Amino acid sequence: MNVWVAKIRVTLRPVVNDPAGLSIADALRQLGFGNVAAVRTGKYFEVELQADDRARAEEQADQMCRRLLVNPVVEDYRFTLARRSQRAAPRSTR
Repeated sequence: MNVWVAKIRVTLRPVVNDPAGLSIADALRQLGFGNVAAVRTGKYFEVELQADDRARAEEQADQMCRRLLVNPVVEDYRFTLARRSQRAAPRSTR
């Protein structure tokens, strides 16, 4: 069985008001970034999952989004999927 990494990006739909994005844009302008036109916020997930093949992993990631990670009334999502390579354990950034 292969291990896959789904990188999932969830964003508010364009017609949905984003108060956090508005606050961040205002704060950036106050910090001197006057060229900031707009900010939209969202969520990012990395999910490692086991599946025999890419098609099954895509199906699982899509179902995770539809059933838990995304509110389909106000959010859109997209994801990429890659087979996990052997890698060193993550290091702390502290």
